[in-house]
Amino acid sequence: MRNISFSLTESRVRDRSKTVTRRSGWRLLRPGERLNACVKCMGLKKGEKIQKICVIEVVSVIQVRLSDIDKNDCVREGFPDMSPQEFVDFFCKEMKCKPDAIVTRIEFKYVSPKEST
Repeated sequence: MRNISFSLTESRVRDRSKTVTRRSGWRLLRPGERLNACVKCMGLKKGEKIQKICVIEVVSVIQVRLSDIDKNDCVREGFPDMSPQEFVDFFCKEMKCKPDAIVTRIEFKYVSPKEST
């Protein structure tokens, strides 16, 4: 099972308020695939290990223009207090892309039981 990082939205995955993510790449992903949601997958320092959060299942995968995000998807991305423009600005800063970039919108559901706190 492949890993997918949620380092910027870990708390939103843990509380399961996030059900959509936008990514550069991930074009070969298909509905029905299961992924290990992790804190961080790449750029681990020597001795660090991948921290798995839970298992998610892909519901849909589509290519979209980043700047076409709406308020509903901001909420589903785990950013209910951001406007679409604020989300685009945040994404562009973090991912070093432009607002008109074509990104992969991944909708998912949670498969594994919610962890106890």
